Amino acid sequence: MVRRARVFLLVLLLAASARGEWSVASSEIERAAVPGIEHRRVALAESDGEDATLHLALFSNSSATLRVIDNPTGHDLGEAMRREYCLAGVNGGYWDPANAPVGLVISGGKLIAPLRKARLLSGVMIASAGRVQLLRSAEYSPKRKANEALQCGPFLVDRGLPVSGLNDTRPARRTFVLTGGSDRVAIGFCSGVTLAQLARILATPGIAPELKVQRALNLDGGSSSGFWFAGEGGPFSISEQKTVRNFVGVVPK
Repeated sequence: MVRRARVFLLVLLLAASARGEWSVASSEIERAAVPGIEHRRVALAESDGEDATLHLALFSNSSATLRVIDNPTGHDLGEAMRREYCLAGVNGGYWDPANAPVGLVISGGKLIAPLRKARLLSGVMIASAGRVQLLRSAEYSPKRKANEALQCGPFLVDRGLPVSGLNDTRPARRTFVLTGGSDRVAIGFCSGVTLAQLARILATPGIAPELKVQRALNLDGGSSSGFWFAGEGGPFSISEQKTVRNFVGVVPK
């Protein structure tokens, strides 16, 4: 009986270790209408048979930066990106039933909503002094004087590793922002996956050349999720399914 229990436990451990191993099945690159940013479409396969599609708008801190675009009047993502002369964009953070932002929002140096203490709002994206950073909410200080900031969560990747304890039962469309080695930054969209799956995907080596994801922060997902990219041949768009309060856009330097 003890031997059978040990064998059963070993089978469970092997199954658990196999689950969640993602690999890149294919990758396509689209250049932006101006140099310095690219759209990378990545098809991934999981070891247990699931698949996902990742869209990244990838750039370096030397060529572009991020802007937080407030949207109190209800424009859609494509309209907002064209109006603000962005090269790419995704939806932003959370808001309440009164359409007020939930969590820190700074746009163009203007404070729109204050920092909030909440378990879900575990990270802050800031853009200042020519650099995009992802911080734990406890690491953020107003002394940083960010030009742009957005508080959201949960954190997906930290120090190159998937964050533990994320939900692994509720798949949905997802959007996110990430930072990596070699001065790389990306905003992105993923087809329906759980938060835990997205964390493992973003920590997968080789999702884009020379990209080693160090930190990644989840943005508002589900029907809020949208992605827009101004490609050489015209815009590529995955529309959000409802009006959102703010966006994160990529602008050239």
